[in-house]
Amino acid sequence: MTFVQVIDCRTSKYSEMNRLLDAWVEQTEGKRTATHSLVGRDHTEPDHYVEIIEFPSYEKAMSNSNLPETNRIFEEMVSLCDGMPTFTDLDVVREDRLNKATARRFFDEVAMDGHLSLVDELCLADYRHHDVGQEAASVVGTEPLKNAVADWRQAFDFRFTLDSELAEADRVCIRWTWRGTHRGTFMGIAPTGRRAEMAGATEFRFRDGRIEEAWWTYDRLGLLRQLGGEVSV
Repeated sequence: MTFVQVIDCRTSKYSEMNRLLDAWVEQTEGKRTATHSLVGRDHTEPDHYVEIIEFPSYEKAMSNSNLPETNRIFEEMVSLCDGMPTFTDLDVVREDRLNKATARRFFDEVAMDGHLSLVDELCLADYRHHDVGQEAASVVGTEPLKNAVADWRQAFDFRFTLDSELAEADRVCIRWTWRGTHRGTFMGIAPTGRRAEMAGATEFRFRDGRIEEAWWTYDRLGLLRQLGGEVSV
């Protein structure tokens, strides 16, 4: 279970503290067990700061705290604070990455289950689509996206396996494996009944909780070879 440590402090010398944090990151390279750090300033009290540090576990957090560099930087940090910082140790019992959930819904409910009407709920009206398999640099609007999904679904009986998911700010990147049976005409190739597999990745960009843009990358040439199609380079 992910473990989080919250450090609450007040200081009028944040620029100096910020340099300390940079020094700690540099000095603990290859040794620290912290995976994510976020510092926030109180909107109504400018001298009030909160740092949230994420660790893979409580044990890893304790290991990080015992680093000589951590102890040294902490002592310097305390000297910059208006009073002693407070610490809160939290076991994370729930974590919702809402954009990731929306991205998974696209794969599960739109691509695989065929609920094309859901596209207008998950995507913005000015959605921009980038696909390694299309000639145009991008296509705008949800209708072309619905048509693309419909074309794939008429050509293949397929499933996605989501191999990994990464979320950062307004982006979600999913690495996936696609497996399907060729049931309909695809790029001029009549149905073969062959099973095919390809790997790919999709990067989604979100705005206001909905998909604004997506980049689809996959091995289309490899898929054509599996279907017995002629491939020109």
